[in-house]
Amino acid sequence: MSGFQILQPEGWPRPKGYANGVAAAGRLVFVAGTIGWDSDEKIVSDDFARQFRQVLVNTLAILREAGAGPEHITRMTWFITSREEYLAAQAAMGEAWKDLLGRNYPTMSVVIVAGLIEARAKVEIETTAVVP
Repeated sequence: MSGFQILQPEGWPRPKGYANGVAAAGRLVFVAGTIGWDSDEKIVSDDFARQFRQVLVNTLAILREAGAGPEHITRMTWFITSREEYLAAQAAMGEAWKDLLGRNYPTMSVVIVAGLIEARAKVEIETTAVVP
């Protein structure tokens, strides 16, 4: 996260896969809740991990429009419909993350919800980025 300061209080264990806090200055980019559908607005799969990968692909496409990339992401808020599917998909989600976002670990929150507006959607992610 070039140009950012990762906020890691002394003595706290380092979180796995996210940051406790990030300080950044620059142009803010906000990405709306993004789901795992393609450019024709068709859900790509009923598989949680495949939807997650597509969410990342879609998020990166939107960020590119602002001249931003994964290294500029400072915050993600996830809304998921199933804790069990989320936990079962951890390995595949880790691979998708590594493939698409590399070693960039923004602040994150994961919220379990009863459902999303698109009935087949299993994960929706809002993203904030800062372009220095």
